[in-house]
Order: sequence, then structure tokens, then C-alpha cells
Amino acid sequence: MRLSRFNLPHLVACLLVAATAVLLSFGALVTTYEAAMAVPDWPATYGHNMFLFPLAEWLGGPWDLFLEHGHRLLGALVGLIALALAGVGWRYPVGPTVRWLAVAAVALVVVQGGLGGARVLLDDTTVAKIHACTGPLFFAVAVALAVLTRRPGPAAVPRVAAGLCAALPVAAYAQLVAGAQLRHLDPATPPRVFHALVGTHVVGGLIVAGLAVAVLAATYRGGNRGAWRWSLLAMAFVACQLALGIGTWIAKYGVPSAFLPDAWRMAEPIVARSGPGAVIVTAHAVLGMVILGAGVALALTAAGTMPASVRDAVPAAAFRGARRVTA
Repeated sequence: MRLSRFNLPHLVACLLVAATAVLLSFGALVTTYEAAMAVPDWPATYGHNMFLFPLAEWLGGPWDLFLEHGHRLLGALVGLIALALAGVGWRYPVGPTVRWLAVAAVALVVVQGGLGGARVLLDDTTVAKIHACTGPLFFAVAVALAVLTRRPGPAAVPRVAAGLCAALPVAAYAQLVAGAQLRHLDPATPPRVFHALVGTHVVGGLIVAGLAVAVLAATYRGGNRGAWRWSLLAMAFVACQLALGIGTWIAKYGVPSAFLPDAWRMAEPIVARSGPGAVIVTAHAVLGMVILGAGVALALTAAGTMPASVRDAVPAAAFRGARRVTA
């Protein structure tokens, strides 16, 4: 007889979060560099089996090819980890909520892979927008699984504070959807539609910032230190995101001339595909997804780490290092 010292479901869930974060970063770079069509076929890569594409051609080839093919390989890796988590969830005592959420993660990654393939085969902007919206949704599910597979946490915060915490990831996801419309904007979009999308995105950013401040104040004396730490982290992320949003506008469109004296006006904006521009634009997209993940972790932690149904279904010993007796 021996005791395992590790909470295997939680470890696999954390691995899924980490791999998904890298995958989404690659995806954001693909969009920034407009590299989605760097590989014109799918699921093959220039006629090769995706997993057998020559390493030298991938690593030594054009930057766009490196991004797009790397994105595909990372997507396959995330799918395998999601399958592993679903398998572990059905073998370990994690409760029905976690088990079915893991199954949902597998379904989502399959859908996301299909959307990625359709985006290449159809070369369609609308599919790209949907693909950009389902990626963060999968990341949110992965973060939820990582939180729910931890040991039970402190008591829930008051109802009003918990409601504010739950509203933050909803607003953050809506903001990501709005951002995806701008990231995958059709060149033929009329100016009035573009202005409406920009206005919606700006207002959404202010709403997310306001919620982050409200959550920070609501959890300050709530007795749930985990929720307070997550709210503090979310507030820091949102502050950085506002600065990156301004930087992204400058990188793409330049500084509005009305705000600067003549001597300070830029002749033309920074090219978004240049090194500095790509870093700013991509970081803005990725940090938006990180804010969503922090919001999900905050909402679940504020609710007492996990729903009562999960807490009742799982023995406390299962979360103290996952002490699972094996022969």
C-alpha cells in the first residue's frame, strides 16, 4: 500500500491551463501577423501529415509558417491534455460537475479545431471571428477545472460581492468578443460600423475596469483572502490592459492629431506587424484572455472555491494531496 502525494486531476488541469495559454498566444500572433493562410491546406501541412511535417522546414521556414504550424501542433497537444483530464476525472473522486466539465472541454477543443480548419479551407473572416471567440471560452473552462479540482477553500463572500465577482468574467468575455470583431475586421467595413465597434470596445473596457474596482472594494473585508488576492490580481491586469489598449490604437492607427501639438504629431502609425507593434497588439489580445481566466478563478473562489454539490460529492481527503490509496 502507498499514498500518492499529488492531486493528479488538479495537476493535469493546471497543465491544460498552461498549454492553452501558450496556444492562445500563438493564435494571437497568427492574427497579428495575418498568418492564418500561411499553410493553405488542412489538416495536412503542405501535403504532409501535420505531425510529420519536416522539422527543419518548420523551424527554418518563414515566420508565418512557424506561427501557423506551431499553432496547429499546440492545438493537438491541448486536445490530448483535455482527453487525459477527462480520463483522470472519471477515475478519481472529483464529483460530477468536474467530470462533465472535463467532457465539455474535450467537446470544445474538437469544435475549436474544426473551426480552425474551416477558417483555412474557406478563408472566411466570419469563421475567424467565431474561432477567436471560442478560444477564450475554452480557456475559461480550463481555468474553472483547475480551480474546482483544488481542495475546498474558505467560505463564500457575501451575495452582493459574489454577484460582482461573477459579473466580471461575463463582462471580460463580452469585451473579448467585441475585440475579436476589430481584430478580424473586413477591409470593406463601412466607417460608421468601425466607429460603432470601437465605441463598443471602449465602453466595454470601462465597464470591465469599473467592475474590477467594485470587486476589489467588495472583497477587501469579506474574509475570503483567496477572493481578495484574485481581485487584486484582476485589477492589476485590467490597469495594464487599459494601457495596452491605448498602445494598440497607436500601433494600428497612430495618435489622434487632435490630442497633440503640431510638432508632436506622428507622420504615420507604428506598423502593427513590426516587432514593437506586434508585441503591443498581441499582448493586448492575450491579456484580455488572462483577465477572463482571472475573473473565472475569482468568481469560483468567491463562491467558496466550488459549488456545494461538488464539495459534498468529494471526500475532503481527496483534496488533501489527493491521498488516493493504491495497491
